[in-house]
Amino acid sequence: MKQIDKRQQLVNTALKLFYKKGIHAVGINEILVESGVAKKTLYHHFTSKEALIQACIAERDHSFMTWFIQKCNDNSSTAVFIEQVFDALDEWINDKSVELGSFSGCFFVNSAAEYSDHHNEIKKLCLQHKTHIKHFFEQQLEPLIPDKNQLNSLVGLLLLLKEGCINCAHVMGDKQSALKAKALALVF
Repeated sequence: MKQIDKRQQLVNTALKLFYKKGIHAVGINEILVESGVAKKTLYHHFTSKEALIQACIAERDHSFMTWFIQKCNDNSSTAVFIEQVFDALDEWINDKSVELGSFSGCFFVNSAAEYSDHHNEIKKLCLQHKTHIKHFFEQQLEPLIPDKNQLNSLVGLLLLLKEGCINCAHVMGDKQSALKAKALALVF
């Protein structure tokens, strides 16, 4: 196996474990055992656990955004776009998205919660993902809503409903939360 494959194997394994158990609950040795990669190889690719965590966040951001953009690519009307957003979230919440794996809440919220310092690079990368979502919403809706205030209001509402339905599904077990959020968003 090529070294680049080993790096990706480490990221994939660590991301799966971090997402399922939490970052602080997973040690380097567990990642090594699960991945079958030697410690020397791990430290060849990553100078620290934090560097590995950052790579995992970048990987999840890329995979989530690729999936989400593909699912929400029709902006022919605000209603169609809103339906796509919450139908995609419903698919993910109900474990019907092979690309994202089993639902365990938002990886970025879960990860950011483990770091209290707002200046921490991991927390900044989690915020960057949320900014990617916001920019995607703005990009898709701007051609449909020329009024800047109305655009900002809808984007803000969608962000709140998106985060809320993910957290309700994860914390409260409400597997219908995305459909409920969709109904609320469509009233806008």
